[in-house]
Amino acid sequence: MVFVEELKCLKCGRKHAPTKGLYTCKKCGGKLEILYDYDAIAEKINKKELAKRRAGVWKYFELLPVASRKNIVTLDEGGMPLLEAKNLARELGMRQLLLKDETKNPTASFKDRPMSVGLSKAVEFGARKVVTASSGNAAIALAAYAAKAGIECHAFVPAGAAESKLAQLSMYGAHVVQVASKGVGDSTYEFMRASWKKFRWHPIPSCGAFNPYQPEGSKTMSYEICEQLGWRVPDWVVVPVGAGTLLSGNAKGYFEFEQLGLVEGVPHLAAVQAEGCAPLVKAFKHGTPPYEIPTWPNPNTVAGGLVDPYPWDADTAIPAIERSKGAVQAVSDAEILEAEKLLAKSEGIFAEPSGAAGLAGLRKLLDAGIVDRSEVVVVEVTGGGLKDVGTAMKLAEEPVVIEPKLEQLKKLIK
Repeated sequence: MVFVEELKCLKCGRKHAPTKGLYTCKKCGGKLEILYDYDAIAEKINKKELAKRRAGVWKYFELLPVASRKNIVTLDEGGMPLLEAKNLARELGMRQLLLKDETKNPTASFKDRPMSVGLSKAVEFGARKVVTASSGNAAIALAAYAAKAGIECHAFVPAGAAESKLAQLSMYGAHVVQVASKGVGDSTYEFMRASWKKFRWHPIPSCGAFNPYQPEGSKTMSYEICEQLGWRVPDWVVVPVGAGTLLSGNAKGYFEFEQLGLVEGVPHLAAVQAEGCAPLVKAFKHGTPPYEIPTWPNPNTVAGGLVDPYPWDADTAIPAIERSKGAVQAVSDAEILEAEKLLAKSEGIFAEPSGAAGLAGLRKLLDAGIVDRSEVVVVEVTGGGLKDVGTAMKLAEEPVVIEPKLEQLKKLIK
């Protein structure tokens, strides 16, 4: 049984029945929001029922938009640990810091959650070919799930994407095309939209503007955090942000659990972007309406996973930050790389630069007094370090070479 009632356009307000292959508003092409029958869902799930179920994304089936379990395509994503970061908390002078470690997902990023949902819905629609536009991780995840389902996957990625990400994509059998930047705009999205219209490939990008289904997978991170904290919400959740999709999905999860009476209140949501591509942070600080945000020219940052020149999901991310009384923060590449090293050395979590950006943002939010050191904070670590081996090699110290003689080792130790 599917609990989706209708799809509502966030731009013009038109409501649609959830018909096959509908990804954007029929009237204006705007982004669709999925609306559920929460009264019916409340009759199916509660704390006791959820406690019986196996951890993972599909534990929350009733709150996801797939009608039949037979259409689920899964690689055992979700159910990721919420780790107590005692060493980092001590160094930062915090009472309690927790890390939501998404690096242990099947393709080593949180993107496995939304792509499992998005691909499953495409299967339900009868898709044989899917297409995505991505800086890497979303395309990698989609390629893996498409391989599992036996579906052809086309991926448009930015020229200059990390070689390790391109290799992972290729190994999953995706048809990969690197698209050169024009300086302004996002050429990968232009190609995705053109192929969707021309060849009718099902679009499953990393953002929600062209597919309302896949972002629903990101809600499950919030559901898990609430359960892992004993049905409490943290004071703050710090989220690395590109297009604003992850933060939007996270927010919806907290809002839904509050509506269902499973938790009281929602956390403050903090969006962290790289200084070299921070359209959402700039728009929030200047009060720019979501649909008037200009495209960021010539984005440049070590955090490739956060490069979204246009924040496609600002129309849901900015209201979520405002509703949660949250904050925004931009961080430099130097701060991101320092956080990547600190995270590995302090807590044993190897993250890519994009995955470590949240910690970099938290440090600045603490220093600014926006986040109090007495509060309970969750930082989302969104992607593993092997996603960008090149950057890690630049950060790593060159190992010393010695002959296999104990005397040389003794000199080295001294």
